[in-house]
Amino acid sequence: MPRILVDADSMPARHRAIILRRAMKENIVTTFVADRRLGDVEDAMKAHTTELRSPLRDTLGRDEIRKVRTTISMIVVESGANAADDRIVGMSGPDCIVISHDIPLLARALEKGARAMDDRGGVYSSENIRVRLGERDVNSILREMKVFEDRSRPFDNKQLEAFANCLDRMLVNHT
Repeated sequence: MPRILVDADSMPARHRAIILRRAMKENIVTTFVADRRLGDVEDAMKAHTTELRSPLRDTLGRDEIRKVRTTISMIVVESGANAADDRIVGMSGPDCIVISHDIPLLARALEKGARAMDDRGGVYSSENIRVRLGERDVNSILREMKVFEDRSRPFDNKQLEAFANCLDRMLVNHT
């Protein structure tokens, strides 16, 4: 089973909820990296630990039960440019799925052999990430020139479903 690394700084709560449900259901090692504590992730960590310990209360001693912990973790990094990204890249490898809205982060994770997906259900490879990086650079120049404004559409249920389906495919097809 792969490890999931989440760039949680910009990940919407509804997306985190999808990831958390899947991680809890299948005991997937999942790490959320952000520059602040995320209450929903902390709550899920506690709930998952309780869920894992409950059926063992009658069979294990107190010390053994305390060793049973959630597979979900959260790393809080110092605020600053690329602090979360650097941590995620440092943890990335062939056994990882990296989830982020940050295209340069996904490119760096791909270089380390990780699989990469964005928050809209897009899957990236070493081939198509170069195109996205180029588009991003051109759009940045056009925004600076005030030629156009970046108008990201808000997430709707269709995009949320695309994200959930993409995550499912990535987990099922992970080799």
